[in-house]
Amino acid sequence: MIKTKTISAFVLSGLFVGLTIAATAQTTQPADPALKIYRATPPKINDLVHTKLDVRFDYKKRYMYGKEWVTLKPHFYPTDTLRLDAKGMDLKTIAVVKNGKNVPLKFKYEDSLSVNIQLDKVYHNNESYTLYIDYTAKPNEIKQHGSAAITDAKGLYFINPDGTEKDKPTQIWTQGESESSSCWFPTIDKPEQKTTDEISMTVPAKYVTLSNGRLAAQKVNADGTRTDTWKQELPHSPYLFMMAVGDFKIYKDKWRNKEVSYYLEPKYAPYAKQIFGMTPELIEFYSTTLGVDFPWYKYSQIVVRDYVSGAMENTSATLHGEYVQETPRELIDAGYDAGRSTIAHELFHQWFGDFVTAESWSNLTVNESFADFSEMLWAEHKYGKDEADAHSNDAMQSYLGSPDAKTKNLVRFHYNNEMDMFDVVTYQKGGRILNMLRNYLGKDAFYKGLNIYLKTNAYKTGEAQQLRLAEEEASGLDLNWFFNQWYYGAGNPELKISYKYDEATKTETVYLAQTQEGQIFKLPMAIDIYAGGKKNRYKVWMNDKADTLNFQSATKPDLVNVDGDKVLLAKKTDDKTLDEYAFQYFNAPLYMDRFEAITFAATHQSDKAGQKVIIAALKDKYYGLRIKAIKALNMSNDEIHNAALPVLASLAQTDENTLVRAAAITALGKLKASGNLTLFKQALTSQSYAVQGAALNAIALLEPAQSVALAKGFEQDNKGALSQAIVTVYATNGDGEQWPYVYQKFSDAGPQAKFALTRSFAAMTGRVEKPEFAQQGINAIKDLGVKYKQFGIGPFITGLLTDIKTARTKLNDAASATAADDAIKAVNDAK
Repeated sequence: MIKTKTISAFVLSGLFVGLTIAATAQTTQPADPALKIYRATPPKINDLVHTKLDVRFDYKKRYMYGKEWVTLKPHFYPTDTLRLDAKGMDLKTIAVVKNGKNVPLKFKYEDSLSVNIQLDKVYHNNESYTLYIDYTAKPNEIKQHGSAAITDAKGLYFINPDGTEKDKPTQIWTQGESESSSCWFPTIDKPEQKTTDEISMTVPAKYVTLSNGRLAAQKVNADGTRTDTWKQELPHSPYLFMMAVGDFKIYKDKWRNKEVSYYLEPKYAPYAKQIFGMTPELIEFYSTTLGVDFPWYKYSQIVVRDYVSGAMENTSATLHGEYVQETPRELIDAGYDAGRSTIAHELFHQWFGDFVTAESWSNLTVNESFADFSEMLWAEHKYGKDEADAHSNDAMQSYLGSPDAKTKNLVRFHYNNEMDMFDVVTYQKGGRILNMLRNYLGKDAFYKGLNIYLKTNAYKTGEAQQLRLAEEEASGLDLNWFFNQWYYGAGNPELKISYKYDEATKTETVYLAQTQEGQIFKLPMAIDIYAGGKKNRYKVWMNDKADTLNFQSATKPDLVNVDGDKVLLAKKTDDKTLDEYAFQYFNAPLYMDRFEAITFAATHQSDKAGQKVIIAALKDKYYGLRIKAIKALNMSNDEIHNAALPVLASLAQTDENTLVRAAAITALGKLKASGNLTLFKQALTSQSYAVQGAALNAIALLEPAQSVALAKGFEQDNKGALSQAIVTVYATNGDGEQWPYVYQKFSDAGPQAKFALTRSFAAMTGRVEKPEFAQQGINAIKDLGVKYKQFGIGPFITGLLTDIKTARTKLNDAASATAADDAIKAVNDAK
């Protein structure tokens, strides 16, 4: 499903048994009373066959008027009833179509959530029937709550429908996952259902439409509208249905003989190829790797405003939030995690999620863990193993840093709401589990297993056990042990590693201990021993809570590298010395080898070996590790300062990566050395917003008044890091003259950018001269706290408001202090 674009400081970081044992795991109830309900896969009484919709929109009322012809048949047992999900609708007519005529049926609409229909007779599974439904969808009147992954759940969204919001286009789009498609058409809104579809949209003729499948017909109407008919003639699940309407420019690309297209706002249309141009290469790579060609008629990607999550893999028509819609200057600074990983993630879903769909939300892993894994897979192919390993480590740390994640199975049959499944366990942990499985089986066997899984379950549903069987068929190996501990168990190993060399027996002993509570993991791994100028690799298994491994070595090893492939999903405590870590940095091959060494050396910068690693890492081949080393520098150490200074100056001016240049400028800026002022001013001419932002902040530390004047010159053209720098400079050094700009910038920012600006904005709110300005700021911060309180930001926001109250009190601004008090109460009282 969706890759979440999250608020990293407060939310999730937007992306890897035997049948008898598994059944036991599935039905065992946890201790938490709130989670005692076993979430069985819904029974299939009736099966969707085909869904035909004819819809038009009332922009003023925010309604959709729909006519539906839905064809179904009993799954196995005869039935004379049908239950459809239909949320918040006016249901005017429900009839069965008989010989071209609509025969009304009796129905009961229950709690405005589902409708129970009495059919005209008993139907058997060798016959189908078609219902006609005339209805009105009223999405803005639906009372459904969102989640951390998807912040709203009303299914159908009218964006600026009256055209009253300046600089915001008028759009309509849908969001079906998890079960919100039934907010805009009656259906059996479960992932186990599959149906073909035909959607006709009548819209103002000036607008473009997009839906699943192919554009089959367009008809211009006499009233200034146009009716577009889209047909999806291969079956897919209801949550993957989509519509989008608006002023989009279409860039046509292709993969082999299939259409690939990109729908963007007109002002971003010239950059379509730069934003999405890697898509045909991605499709080719995934098709070749999986041995299953892209399975749909076309692939479109569309960018919309005010999207409620990161992106969504609707069948053949992925919908992205606006954060992927960037200018060339923004794209200069865009690392892999910015938008490219999302594009890769959503495309992989066209196989894992759309072609084969999780049969229940409990088995969401067969959708989302694969899509998360695919981000690393594409990075490895396109940008190199260092990029892939960096991305994978970030994902693993997101999981390890989430305390409650360790209590959750990957395949979960107990949860409060299906949206609870969209978490760091399903995404980040699941992706790492798949990476371990690939490493254990070998790439060829692993991908052969994926091929078997996809072909066996094509256009149907799948679950983790089917994945196990496919991988066993491909490899010839039993994988019950792997799936029992990683898919049907919770947590991860916490691994303590220590070493001893016995000179007399020429034996290196490695002590491994699992210190976590709960299950003990079986861990196949590689151990690399570097001694006498060469490396020997040993394949070993850790089967017990504590294992002692002995290796013969003629000399004391320079390094024993446990988990030589750096794939274990584990929290490690490794008893290596600084000299061993230094050797690891310069001799072991992987990103994580160097990452671990830099991390350790950063805390040992008074030692020559630590200094050597940190200074060398400033020139590491991977930009992310150069940045890590820059940020780790202890410039108060004279030896580090003297060695690093010329390197930083060079990086700040010539590094090929703009984020490295920005990090180097930031490090130099903290030195507050006037001799760097010329370098900083020169950096202001860069095309990179990140470099410009770092330079402006650095100048502010040296020349506060001058930084305010320089910031004014960038007010007309700024994004990202430069926008944040301007607000920071104004908030720190400006006055009431700059307030309107800061307030507007904060108000217009998206969630991610808004949180990045919040501290600076709050500081300025506390000290700005005019009470009316302060109260504007207080209200804006309050609104932010109320809106996102569900994600745990309440204490952070109330803390800022308390600081503002103190500052306003010192300024004798009683009205603003009272407003801050009221705002704190509003945030605390928010649901």
